[in-house]
Amino acid sequence: MGISGVDTTFVIMCTILVMIMTPGLALFYSGMVRGKNSLNSTLHSYSALAIVSIQWILIGYTLSFGKDIGGFIGSFNFAGLKGVGFSVNPDYSTTIPQQVFMAFQMMFAIITPALISGSIAERMKFLPWVAFLLLWTTFVYDPIAHWVWGAGGWLKNLGALDFAGGDVVHISSGVSALVLAIMLGKRKNIGKPNNLPMTCLGAAILWFGWYGFNAGSALSVDGVAVNAFITTNIAAAASAISWSACELFFRKKVTSLGVASGIVAGLVSITPGCGFVTPLASIFIGLIGGVICYTMVTFAKIKFGYDDALDAFGCHGVGGIWGGIATGIFAWKAVNSGGANGLIHGNPKLVLIQLIAILATIIYSVVVTFIIVKVIKSVTEIRVNIRSEETGLDVTEHGEEAYGGLNS
Repeated sequence: MGISGVDTTFVIMCTILVMIMTPGLALFYSGMVRGKNSLNSTLHSYSALAIVSIQWILIGYTLSFGKDIGGFIGSFNFAGLKGVGFSVNPDYSTTIPQQVFMAFQMMFAIITPALISGSIAERMKFLPWVAFLLLWTTFVYDPIAHWVWGAGGWLKNLGALDFAGGDVVHISSGVSALVLAIMLGKRKNIGKPNNLPMTCLGAAILWFGWYGFNAGSALSVDGVAVNAFITTNIAAAASAISWSACELFFRKKVTSLGVASGIVAGLVSITPGCGFVTPLASIFIGLIGGVICYTMVTFAKIKFGYDDALDAFGCHGVGGIWGGIATGIFAWKAVNSGGANGLIHGNPKLVLIQLIAILATIIYSVVVTFIIVKVIKSVTEIRVNIRSEETGLDVTEHGEEAYGGLNS
């Protein structure tokens, strides 16, 4: 089969949608911090756009999708995009050019470390953050992407299912966010969000871009892509409802931040299984995902005392774990013949495989993130001082103010 103009155009458009998610994430996060840290939070995401774009071209793509080395990492055969042209790479797609596949995957690599920044808001120095996202992308994201999606990756060979990034994107970033938050320590003072309408706009942009994130992972215009599109929408809606129901039960009010958070929790939960489960199953995945993530964010975080500032772990880590397990339960070959049947379709083994993938992702991400932070701390301080935290990182790190002196 040769290059399809329809499939190529579709994946290019999905690449654009995924790219838009990173500025959407910047809005989502920056509206939740205090006004004096809004620009700093924004730049966490934009720095990922700049740094990871270059890293991906030089070494990231080849480490993730290059010739397999022991099931763990790709070789340097695609370093600097050597040999990555307008022809297809049958290991990944037979209808789109490898360059288009590379660009699509680059947007995943960009947004994943940006997700981590929600856990360290309002207290991490900017330049150490830049060093962290470069090292983390290279030593955590790229290997895990190869395990799960790369030709010869050990989790791919095991039969683990991750359609659009439950392990690769959300679990890896979520558990790494928890490690980084704990190593940084708590904020001295926790204020109120400065702009919740901006956070809601960010959630809407994320939802919009997520269609490209999930449906685009089919890499062609077919029934699997359509199914991923539908399940993505349904799970987000279901999770927004269940999160809001939890708020109504415990707080007697439905909040805008709760609805926005519920949307994201549902989108995360459906990501690994969107191309493998039915729309009906996606309702259950979204409903349960909203309840689980709400519980983690509202109760568990307080009980254990860690300061995951914007709930990167509570939404992405926990939602990704649930989504991976749910894929093992609900996956059905009638939806995607390239997948597998899950528990309710007579194959309990898939749940075990999914748990192995989840545990491997968690353990590797935690250990390597800990090492990266220790290395950076051996060179420079990574946390701002108390005076900078009180003044606000927009001024102390960037010499700017988001709201012309009205920051709080």
